[in-house]
Amino acid sequence: MRLPLPQALVDQARAFETGEAVPAEPRRAATVVLMREGRADAAPGPEVYLLRRQTSMAFAGGMCVFPGGGVDPRDHDASVAWAGPSPAEWASRLACDESLARALVCAAVRETFEESGVLLAGPSDDSVVSDTTGDDWEADRVALETRELSLTDFLLRRGLVLRTDLLGAWAGWLTPIFEPRRYETWFFVAVLPEGQVTRDVSTESSSVHWAPALAAVEAVEAGEILMLPPTYLTCLDVAEHPTPAEVLAEAEHRSVEMFTPAVVSSGEDFVLSMPERYRPLVARR
Repeated sequence: MRLPLPQALVDQARAFETGEAVPAEPRRAATVVLMREGRADAAPGPEVYLLRRQTSMAFAGGMCVFPGGGVDPRDHDASVAWAGPSPAEWASRLACDESLARALVCAAVRETFEESGVLLAGPSDDSVVSDTTGDDWEADRVALETRELSLTDFLLRRGLVLRTDLLGAWAGWLTPIFEPRRYETWFFVAVLPEGQVTRDVSTESSSVHWAPALAAVEAVEAGEILMLPPTYLTCLDVAEHPTPAEVLAEAEHRSVEMFTPAVVSSGEDFVLSMPERYRPLVARR
């Protein structure tokens, strides 16, 4: 689904392309497509966890998004307890330097916990926390959210290690140059750990829900929910895989190529461009 862009937005984009306006400096961010097995009585394929952002939010207000947010300077801390692929391996997958790769992985895990209560960490390299619903966990989650506590100190205090092997690299999106707020966002995928449950805890969302990735796509197309193009296309992409495990298997072979949507002509109208790999998926809609 590619909606025509209003002429005012097209004119605004042209001003940036010609140098009449200066693009905003993008902030680096990480977002996680949190998945679980689909139900037999629902649409086929994995279910994804979606937050509907408060309509008052300056960026993507009212949109359904995945858990995620900006990189905190402390996410670069090299002393963080770490299990799984090394920062060097993640740097290769994410197409960035090691320091940024470490920060992006930390931000992905931290933001997922802050916005859903799900923690991709465990007491050892091959275990994961099974329950994060207690009051003590909630106090730590709030402290992370308010930046009173760093991820490194949180893990150290609880004797936990970051399970980076539970994440997969999926895609990269850079907000178009004409947007006043811009983000360079790395998309990760992960499966809901056994025993853990999501909780409606994010102060930035008005509601949260699980939905089959395909059903989410159909809801956008029916005008029932709103999504930015990267979220919609990611749901469409994930829906191509029968199970979350197969999404993670696909992620093992991916390396991120950052893509910036641009205003292009579709013949009669102007639309936003997309990576080539999504074209066949969209053409079938």
